[in-house]
Amino acid sequence: MNNDLSIFYLITQASLMVQLVMLILLMASVVSWTFIIAKRKELKHAIRITEEFESQFWSGGDLSALYTQLTAQGIQAEGVEKIFVAGYKEFSRMHKLTGVQPSEKVENAQRAMRIELSREMDKLDESLPFLATVGSTSPYVGLFGTVWGIMNSFRSLSTAKQATLAQVAPGIAEALVATAIGLFAAIPAVVAYNRFATQVDRLAGRYELFIDEFVVLLQRQVHS
Repeated sequence: MNNDLSIFYLITQASLMVQLVMLILLMASVVSWTFIIAKRKELKHAIRITEEFESQFWSGGDLSALYTQLTAQGIQAEGVEKIFVAGYKEFSRMHKLTGVQPSEKVENAQRAMRIELSREMDKLDESLPFLATVGSTSPYVGLFGTVWGIMNSFRSLSTAKQATLAQVAPGIAEALVATAIGLFAAIPAVVAYNRFATQVDRLAGRYELFIDEFVVLLQRQVHS
């Protein structure tokens, strides 16, 4: 009997079903890490854009100049900038119309910003459901592989003349590798999901607060 119990040996000697489970979990882990790296970069960029825009917005400069800057040719507004552009564009359009009540101008601008907010949140939420799914299901998929492997190990004992621990230990070890890989895939996904979900919620709160504050400024402008 081969006494080699290295991880590589256990994987190569596992049953086809257990190897398939391991392959699925490894693929899920690779995709998860791809999403984790991309989402971390995306959120870091969104936070930086928000901080820079808020600093510029509250510096007391002309809002029309800020709007022109963000809509200039070759410049792509991002995150909270898009929310501002959508609101100011709608407000300017309504302001040029005659016979429109001041409250209607502000409400339309607010509605436009809410629509853009929804789009931005959909963008920030991308890939988070996948991380949540991997984090919640990977341990169970790994456990399925473990149970299947242990079943095969005990089934092989039924044909053995004398059952010993040395006979069943390699099969059980092979099966337990599936659980280990399941945890390896799940733990980073869960940690990343919780961290990213918190950051997205905080960004959503900052976007909501900006909309409320901008609406107040527009209300002052139409009644001045």
